[in-house]
This record gives sequence, structure tokens and C-alpha cells, in this order.
Amino acid sequence: MTRKQRRLVLIGAGALVLAVAAALVLTALRDSIVFFNSPTDVVEKKVQAGSRIRLGGLVQPGTVVRKDVDATFDVTDGKNVVRVTYRGILPDLFREGQGVVAEGTLLDAASFRADTVLAKHDENYMPKEVADALKKQGHWKDDYGKKPGGAKQ
Repeated sequence: MTRKQRRLVLIGAGALVLAVAAALVLTALRDSIVFFNSPTDVVEKKVQAGSRIRLGGLVQPGTVVRKDVDATFDVTDGKNVVRVTYRGILPDLFREGQGVVAEGTLLDAASFRADTVLAKHDENYMPKEVADALKKQGHWKDDYGKKPGGAKQ
């Protein structure tokens, strides 16, 4: 075997090992990747029960029920509603009518068990996915993106 052939064999073997390692990493990460969905996405895409997802939208006013550390509330995007159950302490900024992202398991098309609930951290912040879903449904308020005390245009 000539020097050039040995070098090509080593480069080929290295590329093969790298490809196998990349495939193994991507396969391992596939189970831990969590996708964002709005309530309409859950209904229209028929997300499979038992799937781990992030559910985002607005907390529907009048639906929050707290009992000790258990809470239930509805998340809506203006078109569809999903009932969320959560066991734990809700964030201080969690309120009715505010944006929220809950991560957990979809029980069926209308109910969701959250293990993490994230509320927006101030009046001006909203996760991009939630904002996009609200814009798509026509429930976007123009003042969401404006900074307080900013110059008027």
C-alpha cells in the first residue's frame, strides 16, 4: 500500500467514525428535544397523547384554581383551549391574561400535565413562539413590543 493510499484509508476511517458518533449523539438527543405548541397546534396537528411538549399561550381569565400546591388553569391562543394541571409553586408573575409557557406531557387534546411553568418576566417580554402564535391567531397587541417611557413615533 502506498503512502497516498494509507492516508486516504485513514481519512475515510476518521470520517466514518465521526459520522457514526454524530448519528449516536443525534439519536440520543431526539428523546430530550421538546417542541413548542400553541393550543391550536395541539388540536390541528393531533399531537400524540403522552408526548412531551411546551405549551404556550395566554392564561384564560377566570380559569385559575389553586389548592395548596396544586393548580389548574386554561391556556388559550384565542381559538382553542387546553386545560393545564400543575403541582408546584407557580411563578410570582403568573397571572390571568398573561403569557405563559408550560412544559410537560400532553394527556389528550384538551388536557396537559405541566412539570414546569414559566411566566413572562416583565410587561415587555414574551417568548417568540408565543408572540408568533398570538400574531397568527390575531390576538397580538401592538403595545407588547414597546418599551415603557420610550419616545413616541
